[in-house]
Amino acid sequence: MKNDYLDYGRAHRRRSAGKKTAIAAIIVLLIAAAAGFAVFFVSSYYYEVIDEQDKSLYATPVPVSVAENMTEDGAFAQTGVYGLWYSTEGTGDTDEAGSIYHPDEHLWMGDFKDERPRVTAKGIYISSSYMTAKFDKAVELVESTELNTMVIDVKTEDGYITFKMDGSETAKEIGALTVSIPDIEKTIKKLKDKGIYVVARIVSMMDPKLAKYHPELAVTKKDGTLFKDNAGKAWLNPFKEGVWDYLLEISKECVKVGFDEINFDYIRFSTGKGMNDVDFSEDAGDRTRIDAITDGLKRICEEIKPMGAFVSCDVYGAIVTSTVDAKIVGQSFYRMSQYVDYICPMVYPSHYADGYYNLDHPDMHPYELVNHALMDANKVLYMIDPDGNKADVRPWLQDFTASWVKYHLDYGAKEVRDQINAVYDSGYSSWLLWNAGIEYTRSALQGS
Repeated sequence: MKNDYLDYGRAHRRRSAGKKTAIAAIIVLLIAAAAGFAVFFVSSYYYEVIDEQDKSLYATPVPVSVAENMTEDGAFAQTGVYGLWYSTEGTGDTDEAGSIYHPDEHLWMGDFKDERPRVTAKGIYISSSYMTAKFDKAVELVESTELNTMVIDVKTEDGYITFKMDGSETAKEIGALTVSIPDIEKTIKKLKDKGIYVVARIVSMMDPKLAKYHPELAVTKKDGTLFKDNAGKAWLNPFKEGVWDYLLEISKECVKVGFDEINFDYIRFSTGKGMNDVDFSEDAGDRTRIDAITDGLKRICEEIKPMGAFVSCDVYGAIVTSTVDAKIVGQSFYRMSQYVDYICPMVYPSHYADGYYNLDHPDMHPYELVNHALMDANKVLYMIDPDGNKADVRPWLQDFTASWVKYHLDYGAKEVRDQINAVYDSGYSSWLLWNAGIEYTRSALQGS
C-alpha cells in the first residue's frame, strides 16, 4: 500500500509531451537536489552543551562541524526518507516487497505483562546543584500550574551520584557517591504525595569519574591515551559491556528508592574534536555505533521494565532525519524507539542551524521548528511494527534565551507557549522544559 505522505512528487507531477519540458524538469530537479544538499550540510552541526552552574549562562554551546567527524567510514551517507536510513539489507528484516519487520525474530518481551500506570508528563528539570536552593520553588511551580513532572539529576556530567546507593559497589569504589540529595526516599515520597511524577536523569556516557578509575572502560585514542572532549571531559566506551553494567547498577538503585522513570541523557558517542583519533575496532568488531547504543538500551529495558519503572532516553533532534548525525552519535530514532517507553528529542530551536526546515533563523520560529521536527518524528515511528514496542514521543523544549546565537529571540511566555502548542498540534501530549538555571517562565504555563 502506498503512503501518500511519502510520495514527494504526487502533487507536482504533470504529464509532458514536449522535449523542452522534460529537459527543463531535469534541470529544476538538479538545482533542487544541489540546494537540498547545501541546506543539509549547513544544518549538520552539533552543540556540546556544558552544564554551567552559573545560572546566567543557561547553556553554553560549542559548535562542532559534522565535517570534522564524518561517518565511521569517513564518508557522508545519504539521508533516507524522514530518517529511515536504517538499512535492512542482509538482515532478514524485510520481505520481498521491502516491508519493515520488527528487528527481532520474535516479538520482543512478548511475555511481559505491562501493568505500569502511564502519565501524560508535563515537566521541568532540576539540577543537582540547585536541589537545595531551588527545590521548594520548583515544587511550588509544579503544584500551581499544569506541570506534573520533575526530572532530577542522579548521575551528573562529572560522573557523580547525587545520593547514597547501598547497592552500587562501583560507585562506592570510585568515590562517586555524594549527598546532594541527603534523603532521597524522603524527597521522592514528598513529591509523590503531591502527585508529582518523578524521573531520574542519568548522564550516561560522559563520565570523567569512572574513566579516571577505570580507563579500560573509557574512550581512548589510537595511542592509548584518554580521549577528552572540548570541555576536557572523558567519555565511556559504549562498546564495553562493563559500561552498561554500571548504568544498569545505578538504574536499579533508582527504581528501588522509588523513581517512576529512568531517563538516560548523553546516551551517545561524543561529538568533540579528536573523535577521529579514537580506536573502537577491537571492542566494536562488526558492530556500528548505533548497534552499541541500541543494544545497550535494549538490555537495560529488559531488566528495568519488569521492575515497574519506565525507561526513556534523550536524543538530538537532528537525528530524526539526518543519517550523518545519527551515525556519528550512535542514535537511531527508529531503532531506539523500538525498546524505550519514551523517546525525548531535544528540539530546542536554538540548536538548529540557519536554513533548517527552510527556516531562515530557527531560534526565531519556535512554533514552526518544533512542529516540523515532531511531524517528522511521527513519520518515522509510523514505520515501526505496531505489534512491537513503539516509544511515545516526549520532547524537550527550550525555556531559555540563546544569546550566543546571532539571530535569536528573547524567550518568554509566548515563545515557550508556542513550542507547547506545536507539540499538541503535532499529535503529542507530553513535554519537558529545560533551563539549566532552573528559572522557568511561569506565565507560559496554564494555571499560573
